Amino acid sequence: MLTNEQTAFYRDNGYLMVEDAVTSDQLNRLREITHGLIEKSRDVSESDDVYDLDEGHGPENPRLTRIKLPHEQDPYFWDVLKSSRMTDVLTDLLGPDTAIQTSKLNTKAPGGGAAVEWHQDWAFYPHTNDDMLAFGLMLEDVDLENGPLQVIPGSHKGPVLSHHNAKGVFCGAVDPDDPKFELEKAVTLTGRAGSMTVHHARTLHGSAPNMSDRNRMIVFYECRAADAWPLLGGGAYMKFAQASQDELWRHAQSCVITGELSHVPRCEAVPVSLPLPPAPDTGSIFKTQKSGDAKSAFAA
Repeated sequence: MLTNEQTAFYRDNGYLMVEDAVTSDQLNRLREITHGLIEKSRDVSESDDVYDLDEGHGPENPRLTRIKLPHEQDPYFWDVLKSSRMTDVLTDLLGPDTAIQTSKLNTKAPGGGAAVEWHQDWAFYPHTNDDMLAFGLMLEDVDLENGPLQVIPGSHKGPVLSHHNAKGVFCGAVDPDDPKFELEKAVTLTGRAGSMTVHHARTLHGSAPNMSDRNRMIVFYECRAADAWPLLGGGAYMKFAQASQDELWRHAQSCVITGELSHVPRCEAVPVSLPLPPAPDTGSIFKTQKSGDAKSAFAA
């Protein structure tokens, strides 16, 4: 699927843009399901296991920051990941054996929908190796006004910056004043519906508030090589801290996208910092950043 030039660009820069990652039929079906889920949120008054509500949400005006785990809310999100051009991109970059880490459908509401402060995904869930990436499938056109993803090229080859606040609590965002945070190098990723961004788990990225009059709807699939296993202390590990070995193995098997799961972790010398001690509320990145008093790089 990917050309040698595209693969080399991703290796060098830690991000990539891929057009037409799904067919028009797949895109239309994903949109239909998404709008249905948003409609159902009208009856929800507090964030729960499915919805992360934005300020001002109500029955007359559903405002969401996120629909959690869309591949578990409707199987079609899972089917598309396993059988589309996305699948080919995944195996081109991670090899034949891959698994899903998590998924989220960021529906950033219009008129100021919440920003995602600058961070590295790796800070939230370090693994035994960093063959991990995130796809951002655009369900609608994304332009400069509705809070597009921004990345810092080459940052995946650098250090894992501190994601802790001044009190030493993990706040899920880098300090904008960190001298190693080179915001002037940021690249903005816009595109038409059906396009997909790709970024490495260690790539610094964030997105501004949505100042347009429409939702910015992007499905993020966070994926890994099947021999990357979570480290104790990271969010990916902690949700299974009380699980039995059988439960852990069955869940890991259910996460396989392509190929086979490996029970032999590939351990590499990668920089690791655990997301501990946690922020008061770790229900989502939005809640982690807010309750952890993260400094904003998007403040006026």
